[in-house]
Amino acid sequence: MRKKASFPTAIPLFIGIIAVSFSSIFVKWASAPASIQGMYRLLFTVLLMLPFIGPYWSELKSLSFKKASMLFTSGFFLALHFLLWMGSLKLTTVSSSTIILALEPVFIVFGAFILYKERTSRVSMLGMGVAIVGAVLIGWGDIGVSRDNLIGDMLSVFGTLAVSVHMLIGQKMVTQVSSFIYSFVVFVSAVVVFAVYNLFTATPFIGYPGKDWLMFLLLAVVPTVFGHLLFNWLLQYVSATTISMSILGEPVGSSLLAFLLLGEQMTWFQIIGGLLAISGLVVFLNAGRLSKKALGSQVGEPLKSA
Repeated sequence: MRKKASFPTAIPLFIGIIAVSFSSIFVKWASAPASIQGMYRLLFTVLLMLPFIGPYWSELKSLSFKKASMLFTSGFFLALHFLLWMGSLKLTTVSSSTIILALEPVFIVFGAFILYKERTSRVSMLGMGVAIVGAVLIGWGDIGVSRDNLIGDMLSVFGTLAVSVHMLIGQKMVTQVSSFIYSFVVFVSAVVVFAVYNLFTATPFIGYPGKDWLMFLLLAVVPTVFGHLLFNWLLQYVSATTISMSILGEPVGSSLLAFLLLGEQMTWFQIIGGLLAISGLVVFLNAGRLSKKALGSQVGEPLKSA
């Protein structure tokens, strides 16, 4: 059972969207392999969380094997997501890569229905459809036909599937452990997965330029702490479907930042798509209120102002 929020959840969701939009920019600015970027991104995040672990230490030590296994599985899929998605950014444009994230709510909706019997209202589905169409338009002109771009697009697809599994596991686990412990154990697990991967692939752990280390730190602070960590905390109050729909705002933010900071041009299709994605997102996040208003008007009840 999720907690009832005593604050507007749209505010932290918006902050998270802005934060994760910077992720692709930092990845593009770094020259290190995706597996190294992902490992240090999460390692630095864990180090930033360590000073606050005191009140949660007893909970951490008392984790059952079953819960620890589920948390590790979530961490594994998070690492897989970062590995595939960051790798895609090395082969294709920001717009082409982030647009694939539009598939996440689709995977989440089906997964949530199969695993948790969680149904989605018609208004929510309408908002989702509009946002996905908008997100597709954003990257329409940039989805390449070259071999590298095609590989990059496929890596992003599988990375999106991986993060969907991570989010679905998280939706269940945050009802059993605190959001802090969930995030901490998941991030540590992902670091271990990355470290093992880098060892087996003989990827150097050190020897990267100072700019890369700055990008590792920025990836930890901005899109991870103010993005993923914030989203994990919000899973106490909203569903994984809502989180994934909110992340649809990332292609909009990332495409705009790529235009301003990387010089990647935006087409009219992308601009129109961005407006559609934002509109669909607003409809989805307000689906409950819109449904109640529609029901009230049908039965002749006076509508109260929001």
